[in-house]
Amino acid sequence: MKPTLVLVGRPNVGKSTLFNRLTKSRDAIVADMPGLTRDRHYGHGKLGSKPYLVVDTGGFEPLVTEGIMHEMARQTEQAIAEADAVIFVVDGRSGVTPHDKEIANKLRRIGRPVFIAVNKSEGLDSGMAESDFHELGLGEPNAISAAHGEGVRGIVDLALASFPEPDEDEAKSTAIRVAIVGRPNVGKSTLINTLLGEERVIAFDAPGTTRDSIEIDFERGGRKYVLIDTAGMRKRGKVFETIEKFSVVKTLQSIEDANVVILMVDAQADISDQDAHIADFIVQSGRALVVAVNKWDGLDAYTREQTRVILQRKLQFLDFAKFHFISARNNVGLEATFRSVDAAFSAAMSKMTTPRLARVLADAVAKQAPPKHGLFRPKPRYAHQGGSNPPIIVVHGSAVDHIGDSYRRYLENVFREAFKLQGTPLKIQFVASENPFAGKPRNKP
Repeated sequence: MKPTLVLVGRPNVGKSTLFNRLTKSRDAIVADMPGLTRDRHYGHGKLGSKPYLVVDTGGFEPLVTEGIMHEMARQTEQAIAEADAVIFVVDGRSGVTPHDKEIANKLRRIGRPVFIAVNKSEGLDSGMAESDFHELGLGEPNAISAAHGEGVRGIVDLALASFPEPDEDEAKSTAIRVAIVGRPNVGKSTLINTLLGEERVIAFDAPGTTRDSIEIDFERGGRKYVLIDTAGMRKRGKVFETIEKFSVVKTLQSIEDANVVILMVDAQADISDQDAHIADFIVQSGRALVVAVNKWDGLDAYTREQTRVILQRKLQFLDFAKFHFISARNNVGLEATFRSVDAAFSAAMSKMTTPRLARVLADAVAKQAPPKHGLFRPKPRYAHQGGSNPPIIVVHGSAVDHIGDSYRRYLENVFREAFKLQGTPLKIQFVASENPFAGKPRNKP
């Protein structure tokens, strides 16, 4: 399982800039304004010697006891509790602040490795930038510049050093691993209990219990599955909050470890940005996906129509996935949902022959050629399969590295339709052929 690095620090020290650097994206909004990141952002780390997950948290105000800053602090503490390692981001130009000391006091008690990233150190003497932060008592500070990339690779490799290399050759079970994810109180555990015909999943709200997902062997229609429950655990009679805490890290790791993900949303609650964030992570992870809209039986006709419109708007990027409107408690729609799970898994593991891929590509180009790039038009010539789960199609040709996103989406739709790939993300990679005459002098007449 991939380790998880969590970025923490007071507001406006550059955590989101560092997150974007580590994920090689612009997923986290960055602006010179304290407190901009209120929800956690999460993604795949792409800068470093090993694969990992990275979580960006909001500005950490551990002493605030009410309001939005208190809620942000609670989310940060949840992420810290589940981290494999923490990168504590501080501002090298401001020096140590009382706020930094408060956060350091919290981090010294968590029992996780902590690495101090002294950000905004570009143009400064690294030794001078680091010297103030020894007093935090969290080990050797590391001068970095998230904006310019200086020192970032070094601190990431340091944080990942104690974690083993992933074993790509580890034998996998023949059972389909199905992760059930979604916000708290959406009905994940109810779904599992209904499928099993007994109450097997009990929540238990205690420190340390949320680090591991619950895995349950399950057989349906002669096919074996492993159900991965990501609901917060809660013990009966000791429920102090009406809903479970939302465990982001646990959810991310469960998605990574699954073949198919059932994303559950609550038809009787707003479809939130958090739902869309989790859905986007599933797509970026390349996992096959089925969407289960739960508690559908409690809605009238007008509300159902409005809910469909909202789902279409907020989750439109999941047009490849099958949506099911279910009642987990009353066992309505679960049979069809699992048929879609099987179909999505089969699509994710599809084998596509090179001759047929080439024919489909040729037909697509003949129907609609790529737009010109400058004076030249890219020319896709042939395709072959580059991998499964998710399916990867590699397209070769001249100047194909200049093909834009709109034409990429056109080819995705063509291949998806031709090979019946509903339920799985599809990745297309373009490989430009080298010009054999490049660099050679022309023959003079």
